[in-house]
Amino acid sequence: MTKDILKDMQAYREELTAIRHDIHKHPETAFEENRTADIVAARLTEWGIPIHRGLGKTGVVGTLKGKRQGQRAIALRADMDALNLQEKNTFDHRSVHDGKMHACGHDGHTTMLLGAARHLAQDPDFAGTLHFIFQPAEEGEAGARVMIEDGLFEKFPCDAVYGMHNMPGLPTGHFAIRPGPMMAASDTWTTLFRGTGGHGAMPQMGTDPTQPAANFITATQGIIGRNVSPQHAAVISVGHIAAGAYGSPNVIPSDVTIRGTARSYTPADRDLLERRLAEIAHGIAAAHGCSVEHHYLRRYPPLVNAPEQTAIALKAAALTVGPDRTDGDVEKLTGAEDFAFMLEQKPGAYILIGNGGSIEDGSCHYVHTPHYDFNDQIILTGAAYWVNLVNVELGNAA
Repeated sequence: MTKDILKDMQAYREELTAIRHDIHKHPETAFEENRTADIVAARLTEWGIPIHRGLGKTGVVGTLKGKRQGQRAIALRADMDALNLQEKNTFDHRSVHDGKMHACGHDGHTTMLLGAARHLAQDPDFAGTLHFIFQPAEEGEAGARVMIEDGLFEKFPCDAVYGMHNMPGLPTGHFAIRPGPMMAASDTWTTLFRGTGGHGAMPQMGTDPTQPAANFITATQGIIGRNVSPQHAAVISVGHIAAGAYGSPNVIPSDVTIRGTARSYTPADRDLLERRLAEIAHGIAAAHGCSVEHHYLRRYPPLVNAPEQTAIALKAAALTVGPDRTDGDVEKLTGAEDFAFMLEQKPGAYILIGNGGSIEDGSCHYVHTPHYDFNDQIILTGAAYWVNLVNVELGNAA
């Protein structure tokens, strides 16, 4: 069955590659994916798939009914947005927009799902209903949540939802997944220590917020080492520090701002990180005679794959590339994904497809870097995976 799928898809390999290159060349960031959405909508319409536009501002949903009777409905999701990053590639399809780049492969994700839509529209030999979700704003703006808030699952009810992401360093066309928590919750915290500041030569005349700030940065790692269970995984990292003026090193600043990220996989650990960061910030500030303002923002929840849907995804992957090229127990990732919002609403699974190369020897570039590019060799593999997933889920698998 898979060989037939891939053989049939060869007829439009060049067309899909051209679509991917066109989207890559014209990147659009969060909630501005109008041109990309136009391409998606035009193609789906051309293939006879009814569409709905406007969920999440620029989202597109196509719905395909199987030609056989069935009550089950599933959804397949691809993200469309690019990043605010200057591309350093020199190939012909490099970005034409300064400061914007498809550095995470969403151009490829969109193309793979379009390829599956084209193939399935030609002969929808399945039982039930299939929704193709093309989502905006995955990169930090929670487009999945916005689509849900706009009524995604009320307008397009489904029993399960599936996502896929490319993974540099994983061999080309291999698949990897795990049941349960697979990607971390991503939260942002901001801590502002306030003192009086003063002359650097006379620190006793005021209160110095750099002292509690320095102690706080060191103490945050004690949360990981002494509060989080050794059997769990969590991360606290500082990503921004701001204080004083570069030209006045003899002035003790009156305030210090520290911002960072917190990653965790369970609700209990997420609660723990939020609580302990606040407790330590307030305790250290008081010990140094300073005040503190501390804010913790919950951004993306942990991505949790349902066991049943994980098994279905793994079966579809094995049908596509063979069981020797699939991994059902991949290590957890500390990155985050807003597809997690959809998995909070519906059972489903999120799988990785290998983009190839090796990070260690420099034969590939990781996502979110200026030399990254999606691997065109996996467009048909990813599209065939989606088709096999539909066949497994909606009753047409061998």
